[in-house]
Amino acid sequence: MKVLLDTNAYSALGRGDAAVAESVRRAQSVVFSVVVAGELLHGFRAGSRYRKNLATLEDFLDQSFVEFLPVTFATADRFARIAADLRRRGTPIPSNDIWIAAHAMESGAELLSFDAHFGSVEGLAFAQLTH
Repeated sequence: MKVLLDTNAYSALGRGDAAVAESVRRAQSVVFSVVVAGELLHGFRAGSRYRKNLATLEDFLDQSFVEFLPVTFATADRFARIAADLRRRGTPIPSNDIWIAAHAMESGAELLSFDAHFGSVEGLAFAQLTH
């Protein structure tokens, strides 16, 4: 099984969250969305430990079990289909989260997140984490 860490799941992993760590240990691989990286980098720049947080992220991404996913045309098409479906059903979610869901679906990964609204995305393999 592959997993894709949402931004909050990556942050929880860094804080030593046992449930997230166990999910990562059980996974065959971790896929990591460039959108999650962008959200993290934004947070790092707003904080006081940019260099430390960046180094930790780079070390994580350098692990052999982590695959970094760029946005492709296929990702953009999946994003558009998800966004249109959510709008049609009246259940919009944040745009970045639609991109993250698109990446999870494109890569065949289960999305790990604390955000319940991912449950609105039809066809998404989603494991809602709890605090």
